[in-house]
Amino acid sequence: MKRTLSYFFIIVFTTVFSIFFALSTQAAPKIIPKAPAIAAKSYILVDFNSNKVIAKNNADMAVAPASITKVMTAYVVFSELEQGNIKLSDRVTISKKAWKTEGSRMFIKVNSKVSIEDLLQGMIIQSGNDASVALAEHIAGSEDTFAALMNQHAQELGMKNSNFLNSTGLPDPNHKTSATDLAILAQALIKNFPQYYKWYSTKEFTYNNIKQPNRNTLLWRDSTVDGMKTGHTEEAGYCLLSSAKRNNMRLISVVLGTDSVNARAQESQKLLNFGFRFYESHIIYPAGKALKNVRIYKGRSQQLPVGVAQNLAAIIPRGQYKNLKPSININTPLIAPVSKGQQLGRVEIRLNGKLLSSSPLIALKTIEEGSLWQQAKDSALMMLE
Repeated sequence: MKRTLSYFFIIVFTTVFSIFFALSTQAAPKIIPKAPAIAAKSYILVDFNSNKVIAKNNADMAVAPASITKVMTAYVVFSELEQGNIKLSDRVTISKKAWKTEGSRMFIKVNSKVSIEDLLQGMIIQSGNDASVALAEHIAGSEDTFAALMNQHAQELGMKNSNFLNSTGLPDPNHKTSATDLAILAQALIKNFPQYYKWYSTKEFTYNNIKQPNRNTLLWRDSTVDGMKTGHTEEAGYCLLSSAKRNNMRLISVVLGTDSVNARAQESQKLLNFGFRFYESHIIYPAGKALKNVRIYKGRSQQLPVGVAQNLAAIIPRGQYKNLKPSININTPLIAPVSKGQQLGRVEIRLNGKLLSSSPLIALKTIEEGSLWQQAKDSALMMLE
């Protein structure tokens, strides 16, 4: 009897200790401080993988973007290149209007012929207003028509606070965008045109024997920064759209309306450092990869691979990855025919019960109807299950 009681107390003690140990060793939620104070009219910090906002202030306020406008100018040019309407080697005849455009320049000469590639680098690296106008005129015939193209692309991208009236960012009371819109634009450009994005990290460009540095001083201060664009006018203040990648995590920051060249770099660096220090970004489920095979009835195949159409990512406090809880919810039973890309349910990612990301669950292949025998057999099985 004594031995039985001893065994009983040992079991109880072991069980209680195990529960206590499990609770005590469970990762406690990380403490995330507030984002640092940023001396700017508006700003935003966004995780590239998940599109989630980490920090922002007045991010939807419509403001003058100055030369950051040229990111949209480049986006339109890249789109034209992608569609095959123009080539990098095409030669552009420089108009008098382009040649005499005020502000920053790459110093192209009137009536000279300059390649689109050189004009793009002159616009991106040297912030050449003359290059911007030359590209706009070559593509659309006039800068006004090109501005209409810019606005069409902005609408397609979901940039709700933007109205572009020129290709340069020179002052106009109705030429506006926002920090949120510029972050959307930067994400789209990096994602859709990686072959051209490399120019945004180029530190200097020489044209017509004139060497000019990239105005983005973060390219020298932080080796993980690889873009994107500065801007300055009296109305806009000093602005900087930045992108940096550390390991597999890319952040995009937009800081608008600071009071100096140094301030726009310093405030942008604050945001980037905060994001990288306290958060981590993960692609949980890659696009097009089978998450699992599920049973499908009445089809030529009994197994259907399912997944997500776009990368499903999440940004979380550092050290919390092991606490993520993915769930796959399928509308069952699945009955053929099913088409590739057809939505079949949802995939969700939660942390401590909070929904972080979700995406439609889709069929990764088409399953056609099976034979009459297969359909009859599966109908019987479904009645029994």
